Amino acid sequence: MANLNVTVRYSGIDFPGHLHTLQSLQYAQEFKFHETDTVIVTYPKSGTTWMQEILTIIYSDGNVLPAKTIPNWIRAPWIEHYYCKDALMNKPDHRILTTHLPYRFLAKPLKQSNAKVIYVARNPKDIVVSFYHFHKMANFLPDPGTFGEFLEKFKTGEVNYGSWFEHIKEWQKHSDEYNSFFITYEDLVKDLRKSILRLCNFLEHPLLPEAVDTTVWHCTFANMKKNKMINYTLIPNEILDHQKGEFMRKGMVGNWKEHFTQEQKQDFEKTFQEKMSGLNIVLVSTL
Repeated sequence: MANLNVTVRYSGIDFPGHLHTLQSLQYAQEFKFHETDTVIVTYPKSGTTWMQEILTIIYSDGNVLPAKTIPNWIRAPWIEHYYCKDALMNKPDHRILTTHLPYRFLAKPLKQSNAKVIYVARNPKDIVVSFYHFHKMANFLPDPGTFGEFLEKFKTGEVNYGSWFEHIKEWQKHSDEYNSFFITYEDLVKDLRKSILRLCNFLEHPLLPEAVDTTVWHCTFANMKKNKMINYTLIPNEILDHQKGEFMRKGMVGNWKEHFTQEQKQDFEKTFQEKMSGLNIVLVSTL
C-alpha cells in the first residue's frame, strides 16, 4: 500500500494515507483490548521506537533475538495502521501495541479492559525538530517548508496526527480512567536502567539482574541505531528517502537549541504556557 500523496482526514485530524484508511481508523475505535495487552501511547517522535524495543526485551526476559529478527512494526503494531489486524492474528496474549491516536479514539475500548497503558512524553521543542526532519525524508508526509513554517503549523495543530498539546492533555486528564504509567523521553536518557526497572514494576514482569543488563545495553541509542529491525533502513527509498536523513537521527535532549531562534523560543514558550495551563505535567527541559 503506497498512497504516498493521500491524506486521510478523520475526526478532524489528518493522517498519512500510506498507513491509514478510514476503515483502519474505525477499527482502532472499536479495538478489542485483551487483559494482557500493553499499549504504548505517544505523539510522533516522542520515543515510540525506544519504548517498543524496551518492552520487547522485557517481555522476552532479556532475549534479544526477537528484537534482532522481527521488525518493530510487526512486534508492536500501531492499532490504527491498516495492517494491524493481520499482524495480530497469531498473537492472542501479551501483545505489545502502539498508537499515536488521541485518547477520545480509544476511550471506550480501554475503559472496558485492564490493558496496561504507557504514555511516553517528550519536550515538545525537541519533538517539533525531530518531526520536521522526519517530514523531509518521509515521502508520505507533506513538504514541511522551512522550519519556521513547520513550527507555526505544529503550534496550531495543523500537522498530521493533530495537536501535540491536545494529545498530551487529553491522555493525562483521563489517566485515572485506565491502567496508566507516565514516563518521559528525558527520563530514559537520564537513567535508562532506573526507567527499565520502573517499567518492570508497572508491568509486573521482574527481570533477573543479567536480563536488566542486557535490556539496558541493547536499548542504548547507539545500539538501536545499528539495528535494521528498528532503524527503518528496511523501508525502500520510495517511502523513506534515506539520502535525506536518518530515521534515528540524534536521540538527544535539547537539540531544539540548534534550530529555534530566540524569538521562536519565546513565542513557543508563551504558547506552551497558554495551552498547558492548569495541567500538572512536568516535562524536563521543556522551557
